[in-house]
Amino acid sequence: MAAPCAEDPSLERHFKGHRDAVTCVDFSINTKQLASGSMDSCLMVWHMKPQSRAYRFTGHKDAVTCVNFSPSGHLLASGSRDKTVRIWVPNVKGESTVFRAHTATVRSVHFCSDGQSFVTASDDKTVKVWATHRQKFLFSLSQHINWVRCAKFSPDGRLIVSASDDKTVKLWDKSSRECVHSYCEHGGGTCIAAAGMDNTVKVWDVRTHRLLQHYQLHSAAVNGLSFHPSGNYLITASSDSTLKILDLMEGRLLYTLHGHQGPATTVAFSRTGEYFASGGSDEQVMVWKSNFDIVDHGEVTKVPRPPATLASSMGNLTVSILEQRLTLTEDKLKQCLENQQLIMQRATP
Repeated sequence: MAAPCAEDPSLERHFKGHRDAVTCVDFSINTKQLASGSMDSCLMVWHMKPQSRAYRFTGHKDAVTCVNFSPSGHLLASGSRDKTVRIWVPNVKGESTVFRAHTATVRSVHFCSDGQSFVTASDDKTVKVWATHRQKFLFSLSQHINWVRCAKFSPDGRLIVSASDDKTVKLWDKSSRECVHSYCEHGGGTCIAAAGMDNTVKVWDVRTHRLLQHYQLHSAAVNGLSFHPSGNYLITASSDSTLKILDLMEGRLLYTLHGHQGPATTVAFSRTGEYFASGGSDEQVMVWKSNFDIVDHGEVTKVPRPPATLASSMGNLTVSILEQRLTLTEDKLKQCLENQQLIMQRATP
């Protein structure tokens, strides 16, 4: 009997309300709310339930560059070009607390898995860690020598990964506050994916610091990345207006999705992986149903596998961490490496 055929990802809903390009999106843990930030200085919280009114939060004095729900969903953090971070209560009142965070644009904000702290990254070349409820600055990480585009906690909260325009991705130990590894233009994670202005996506392993996969898929800069919670898929958003879904275990492109008119600026999976959301310079937020996680490897061949190549440097970096675990099991890592070796062999003439 033939295996059931997986459905393609499908556009479920699109939200209009922003008055300028959408810069960032994030789902609440229960997938009931979706937050988005925009160049219009506003934060929107959309309800996945049809006919529910969206919340528009105003307070930032310049473009909102990043949003992140706390693990409980009771708080929402946003960073802005106005150099501040705000922590909001995502309800109809939309009250917020302001953190005077950095001396330049805040590019990234991310809660630790326990919600007790959050990490920010900025054009002032620093990464900063804050206590959420005490509303207190804790410490700075400052070895980057250019703008820091992104910083995130590992799922266990012990490590922080940061990506910078100095063309490095750095891995930090939170307790010692030391940089434990720096990946320069090549290097490290099935747990870390990085992409930049050179249109490529690289997937690294944090234990062996080995480059596992390298994709040249887009015809313009890659602006956003998000891992599926299973760790088997990665989605990308690009200035070429497309979203692309990669099968990491097979090392191939599964889907190319068209929807945005103009650059796709951001993308994020929901915590379960059932949905993903994208935003674009067309001011739209789109919610897609994934549908593809039921794929039995080998059953679906949507597009030819791209050639595996190793090359070039990374420009304005964006980074994503495998959310459910920092390191894959030995078996899964071994399988991933074996698959990649086979792909490299097939790609060699």
